[in-house]
Amino acid sequence: MRIVLLGPPGAGKGTQAARLAERYSIPAISTGDIFRANVSGKTPLGVKAQEYMSAGALVPDEITNAMVRDRLAQDDVVDGFLLDGYPRNPDQAVVLDGMLADLGVKLDVAIEITADSDEVTQRLLKRAEIEGRADDTEPVIRKRLEVYATQTAPLTAFFEGRGLLVQVDGLGDIDEVTERIVSSVESR
Repeated sequence: MRIVLLGPPGAGKGTQAARLAERYSIPAISTGDIFRANVSGKTPLGVKAQEYMSAGALVPDEITNAMVRDRLAQDDVVDGFLLDGYPRNPDQAVVLDGMLADLGVKLDVAIEITADSDEVTQRLLKRAEIEGRADDTEPVIRKRLEVYATQTAPLTAFFEGRGLLVQVDGLGDIDEVTERIVSSVESR
């Protein structure tokens, strides 16, 4: 199974990505984790990515696309994958289509986890406190939600137009949200 997981920051994508990856025996590929690994490793891409992340802005497409292209070329994605946090806009979705065409595969489903912005802000503030994330201050969180609404939300129309979109409410018990997703995906 080849899955794209969409939704605003704090909607529960990371939690659900891990659960879906286990259920379908595919790797979960998080651009957030890729960015943090590059930042902590102080790679040239990581240094550039940190500048954007600290300001609450999205990392530019050319950096993100290069990281994802490298990851999709690895052996563990031959039988499927789950992309968490990519693509973030229709231009990246077109690039992803090209990457997948080069690999001779197609996307199976795009799952959008929906959630109220005030709820996700509180979730992210709590996560920042627990994990000590410097990039999760309230002004940065609000900026990321604003950027998501203007730049990433148009992906729903892109994937809906291709018959790939499934929308699932991300609020509630983690197990309930997982069951909603699985039920929606498997009833397609």
